Formats: sequence, structure tokens, C-alpha cells
Amino acid sequence: MSVSRRGFLRAAGVTGVALTAGQIAAAPGDVPAQPTPPAKVKAKAPKNARPAEAGPLKQLPLNVACIGVGGRGGSDLQEVYKTGARIVALCDTNANTLASAASKHAGAKTYSDFRKMLETQKDIEAVVVATPDHCHAPAAMMAIKMGKHVYVEKPMTHDLHEARALTEAARKYNVRTQMGQQGHASEGNRRQVEWVRQGVVGTVREVHVWTNRPIWPQGQTRPKGEDPVPDYLNWDVWLGPAPYRPYHNQTPDAAADASADKTRKSGRGAKTHKTYEPFVWRGWFDFGTGALGDMACHQMDTAHWALDLDNCVSVEAQSEGMTDESYPNWSVITYQFAEKPWRPAVKLVWYDGGKLPPRDLVPGDFKYPTLGEMFVGDKGVFVAEHGEGPKLLSLKGGGVKDFEPPPKLIPPSPGHHFEWVFACLGGAPAGSNFDYAGPLTETVLLGNLAVRLGKKVEWDSKALRSPNCPEADALIRKEYRKGWEL
Repeated sequence: MSVSRRGFLRAAGVTGVALTAGQIAAAPGDVPAQPTPPAKVKAKAPKNARPAEAGPLKQLPLNVACIGVGGRGGSDLQEVYKTGARIVALCDTNANTLASAASKHAGAKTYSDFRKMLETQKDIEAVVVATPDHCHAPAAMMAIKMGKHVYVEKPMTHDLHEARALTEAARKYNVRTQMGQQGHASEGNRRQVEWVRQGVVGTVREVHVWTNRPIWPQGQTRPKGEDPVPDYLNWDVWLGPAPYRPYHNQTPDAAADASADKTRKSGRGAKTHKTYEPFVWRGWFDFGTGALGDMACHQMDTAHWALDLDNCVSVEAQSEGMTDESYPNWSVITYQFAEKPWRPAVKLVWYDGGKLPPRDLVPGDFKYPTLGEMFVGDKGVFVAEHGEGPKLLSLKGGGVKDFEPPPKLIPPSPGHHFEWVFACLGGAPAGSNFDYAGPLTETVLLGNLAVRLGKKVEWDSKALRSPNCPEADALIRKEYRKGWEL
């Protein structure tokens, strides 16, 4: 597939001017009740950094390597290919998945270990990382240090230290980045942000976010014994930085599977999968980040964007069913964010495993969507089914039926993957670049910290530590298996 530079720009709808994730151009005369936060100053690249692209855009094609090409990674592969990028390398620990992807991209070299790929193939300019969560940071960091642009699926990292490290490394090496947060480019998310910023429900001090996850088993215990590793799977590389453990192909235990059935809404049930791969890894501490890690980077995005929620001061969680190795069957997590000069303090509550916000916040006949976000202001409440535009539920003094939506202020995105490829070619930064996605990922992963510690966690975001929970240090920054360090 070959796309000219002019064709790429026309397809992307790029005009040479783009807004970064947190910026909104206010219409003349607008005085938002929820003021727009000031633009953040970008860090300057050090002298030893890769030079920034300047002047005319680099011509297509961009040489891209994909690490993880099944499931979500397979979708990313196809979306990046559609932009006109050249797929020059494919990597996956599952030989069957790798062969399937390679059959659609003739000429791409194939690997089972991303380290070998990056060390030996010199024509790679950009990398897509769509592995299980625990391998995101090692793969991305290796590519960044080699001066390659990076796209990483959500959550950006497996632990808090990794999120901070990748954000800082991307600045240091001046590479273009994007987290796989596809909804950030959607019109529905843009409308939610505009409604908050333009004060549709007044000043927002409270946000509620809920999901149907987990749709895989959690609250598990490790199976005993060991099963033969399938011929198609490179198990040692699949484990990557995680401590070694035997391979198993058993289905989850009955209790965990029954718990997952309560909220499972798709055909990807645990009974059709092995213990760890290709999907059930999400529920294990060593490999995944649970229900929160799977969906909060998507669903907390609009609140983070609209209210600039990068200053959490405490988080606490209720949960049930957690084991020594697996996330709980459900959790309710309460974040507290300090006030900023342009907005008051904000509380955000996350719900998973079938839990929902209080009914007294909504009209009696309202039915909660399966996944959604709710913003509670001092003048009313609006809700949005995840990925869709907002719906006004209540407004002080009435007027819900006669409500006229405010003007659209955020320019449309040319497409989530287009944003990243355009940035790699020398264009404006992608909307969910690491300066935006890093702080969001840190906020999300704080919730898992509270779940695992089982107590209220006070948080010092600048120092990346908990003043009241020194035992959190081991979870903030994990140990790596030799050969897989950042």
C-alpha cells in the first residue's frame, strides 16, 4: 500500500494546525464556568537528544515494527497500515498468530523476541507495542532509547515507576508517542470535555465512572503442577520481565469463573481460554492490571482531560475476592484530587465487577448503561454511555427538555492512529502522547495500589511515593527478571 504525502494529509484532514490533548479554543465571548487550564510547558530536549523533525514533513512511508500482532495488536497493525506506513517487522511469542499476520504483510521480517528484532533490524523507525501489560515498558523503553517513535497500548505501563520513566525518556530522546486510547480521538469524548469546560452543569466537583469489567476471571489462585508448553508458544519470552512460573493450560477455578460470569458480556469467556494466554493474563498481578487497567485509561479520559486530574492526593478502595496473585472480583475506588487555581477539589469514583453509582444521583427511571461516565456539577448532572456523547439528566430550575447543547469547540481528530503516524512524520504531537498519557496512567494505576494495600493511600505525585504507606514502594517499582530490565 502506497500513500503520497499529499494523499495522507488529505485523508487525515490535517491542515497544519492541531490542538494538543488539553487545549480547547474558546469561541468569542465564551466565559466557561469550568475554566480552561493553562497550557503546560513542554520540557526542552537535552543536547544529546535525537533532533526534532523540523521544516517539511518527512515523506511516507514510515517504517513500522509491531510487537504483539494478535487481538488488540492485530487491530493496531491494520490501522497503522491503513495510514500508508510500511510494516517492516512483526513480533509475537505465538507462532500461529505471527504467521497469520505475516501472510497479510509480505516482506515484513518476523521475530518471537522483540529484543532481537530491535537489536538486529536497522530500518525500523517506529514501533507499536501491544503485548500483555507487563511487557509494555521494557519493549517501549528499548525502542525509545534507540530513538524510535513509540505507540503503546493502554495502560501505558504495568507499574507507576514505569509510567514516569517512559514519559521522561520520551522527552529526553525526543520521540513521538501515543498511548492506545482510541476513544480520545472520538467525537463523544470531545463533547463531554466541552460540556464540562463550558459549565453545562455548573462547576464539577464529582465524577463517577463504571465498567462491566472484568469479563475474565479474577480472584484466582495459581494452578498446581505444570503442563507442556505448546510448540507454537515461546513461553520464556512471553513471561518477559515477570518471575518465572510453569505453564498451565487449565481453565480457571470454578469460583473465579462463576464470578466472571456475573459481568461477562462478550464471547471471550474464561472457559474458552488457557490459564494465562491469550487473554486471561489480565487478572493476574504479574501480567495484567485488572479491570481498572483494562478500561480506566479509556473511561477516565474525559475527566482527566476536562479537569486536568494529574494531582491525586489520596485514593482508597473497597473490593472483594482478591488473592495473593489475582485482582478482586469487584472494586469501588475513590480518588481525591487537590484543587487548582482554576478549579476546586474533585472526587472521582470508579466502579467495576457489577457495582454502580448511587441511584440518588439520577432520575428514578434512568437505566445505567453497561459502561459510562457521570459528571455531577453544582447546577446539574450529565451522563455519557462510554464512547458516546453526553446526555443531560438534571438541571437546577428545570429546562432539560429545552436544553440547547453548547457549541463544538474542539477540532475533530483525523483518527487515532493517523495522529501518531502524522506526529512521527514531523507533524503536531498526537493527542494521547506520553506527556498526556503518562500522568493519566499514573492516576489509573494508583487505584490498583489502593486495592492491593487494602488501606487509604496518601499520595505525593511529584515524588511518586506514599507518605503513609512505605510498603507501597515494592508495588510502585517492581523487580525485573534478568535480561528484561528497563
